[in-house]
Amino acid sequence: MYKVIIENKTFDVAKNTSIEDLIKANLPDISGVAAIVNDKKVDLSSLIEEDSSIKIIKASDPEGLEVIRHTCAHVFGHALKQIYPNAKMVIGPTIDNGFYYDIYNSESISEKDLKLIESLMKKLSKKNYKIQRDVVTRKKAIDVFKKRKEDFKLRLIDDIPDDEIIALYYHEEYIDMCRGPHLTSTKDLNFFKLMKVSGSYWRGDSDNEQLQRIYGTAWDTKENLKVYLNKLEEAEKRDHRKLGQKLDLFHFQEESPGMVFWHNNGWTLFNIVKEFITEYLRSNDYKIINTPQILDKSLWKKSGHLDKFSDLIFDVSSENKEYAIKPMSCPGHIQIYNQGLKSYRDLPIKYAEFGVVHRNEPSGTLHGLMRIRAFTQDDAHIFCTPEQIEDEIKKLISTIYHIYKIFGFTDIKVELSTRPEKRVGSEEIWDKSENALKSALDSCDIDWALNAGDGAFYGPKIDFSLKDSLERVWQLGTIQLDFSMPTRLDASYIDSNGNKLAPVMIHRAILGSLERFVGILIEEYAGDLPLWLSPIHAVVLNISNNQVNYCDEICKKLNSLGIRTEKDLRNEKISYKVREHSMRRTPYLIVIGDNEVENNELSIRTRAGKDLGVMKVDKFIKMVDTLVCDKSILLNN
Repeated sequence: MYKVIIENKTFDVAKNTSIEDLIKANLPDISGVAAIVNDKKVDLSSLIEEDSSIKIIKASDPEGLEVIRHTCAHVFGHALKQIYPNAKMVIGPTIDNGFYYDIYNSESISEKDLKLIESLMKKLSKKNYKIQRDVVTRKKAIDVFKKRKEDFKLRLIDDIPDDEIIALYYHEEYIDMCRGPHLTSTKDLNFFKLMKVSGSYWRGDSDNEQLQRIYGTAWDTKENLKVYLNKLEEAEKRDHRKLGQKLDLFHFQEESPGMVFWHNNGWTLFNIVKEFITEYLRSNDYKIINTPQILDKSLWKKSGHLDKFSDLIFDVSSENKEYAIKPMSCPGHIQIYNQGLKSYRDLPIKYAEFGVVHRNEPSGTLHGLMRIRAFTQDDAHIFCTPEQIEDEIKKLISTIYHIYKIFGFTDIKVELSTRPEKRVGSEEIWDKSENALKSALDSCDIDWALNAGDGAFYGPKIDFSLKDSLERVWQLGTIQLDFSMPTRLDASYIDSNGNKLAPVMIHRAILGSLERFVGILIEEYAGDLPLWLSPIHAVVLNISNNQVNYCDEICKKLNSLGIRTEKDLRNEKISYKVREHSMRRTPYLIVIGDNEVENNELSIRTRAGKDLGVMKVDKFIKMVDTLVCDKSILLNN
């Protein structure tokens, strides 16, 4: 007999009793999809083999949803192999809100085919068949997948360490390999949907076989599935790529993949964001600099970037010399720091640059403004003494929270990423760096999580991610502490004792990629940007030709005062023009008729159709100035 504690109750359990049997016999009101036994996640079908403390994983738990999604990926494989028997299964991991499965198939699977596969998945799940787990030897696993002609599974087995167990899951005639845990039957798998098809490569390498990637989602209840699909529908409406075209902001084309063609309105928005950050830089003692786009490869080798990012660096050559287009600005900033002798009295020195960087991202990962090959970083580096680290980090953290709030984001996730497997610098330096960031975070009274092993190759970092109105998480800002690169690139200062020391280098970005942040703003506000961010504040609309001169006068006056204004004097019905500019998300529509001309007034409507009535020109100017200066998120919508 084994002593088992479950749900704060203790039971004596006979040998060869499964967790599922224990629950059915003693806790019939408890519904679970898996369990944690002595800190190890297992299937409910697992046998109790020692004295145990058991926690039931419910379907609604994050771990429970992962179990459901793992299982759903296998049911997808089950259905797919019935429709396409010659398809080769590759990998099917869970991801945020769902799963994907990579397959190798001679036939191209379309969005239309997904409906057929999903229909069969539902039929299979309704059978409530038993899902069996079997821990097997490496030889048996190889024999199973050789017989099934699953070439990619055999490759995966080759990568499994000798001391790691191999588990197979049986879904009637379908067999897959997975660590688990999974559902014990398909009775809890009812609420799922296949979403889309995309391309991928084996091992993510474009030199390898091209695969098809099928995405799906799975949930614990019908309601949660519905909520998620509604969010996706709303996200589709907010897609910055569609709005970018609709609002005449930017476009992309094949002749320059992953690089933006900014239109006037989009470039205006981009520069509003840039100028806002510039104001912060100037008021916080930053020196705004600019470094070359191309640097000799020897410098990138010396800094460590060439070894780490060689796949992402664009190469150029000239006169038998090899150069790299800069993927980041840090080595260039050190070159400016190195001009002239520095004293401890000079520190901290803060260099900032809106550096345009280029990274050769795989074409399959490109996604509008969110993932591109040429982008602008609000990049800065602070050179300081070890004693100045904590104070500078704390100021940066406070600044980041403040700036995000101005843009309307208050739900911020903070992570401390520590030393990665591949890194430069001594363990002593890494200990010092990580402890310095921990100390700064703890003194700021904010919640943060540890992201072990995900630091930069030269130092640990604090990453800031924001959650938008659709609860999507975007990683933006970063603070990285670097004791290594200044030494590698010969940066130094003279301390109070006359000794020559290497400064500490703090890498920081607040918004990260400005292009990406603009994309986030467009989606967050669904194109209805706050007034201070709007490329156009107002449009002047005439009712007839009688008002043309007055419209010209008003437009010129508003523009001269910094109120970005356009005019639409087309010979169209006023209702048509109002509707068109409302759809273009212009904040204020100024309608001019004979009465407005006679009384030197403006008739104001908002883009949402609210009538603000008739007001004097000066009153409108004051209202707009107040909202812009306050950087108000709200508009009279």
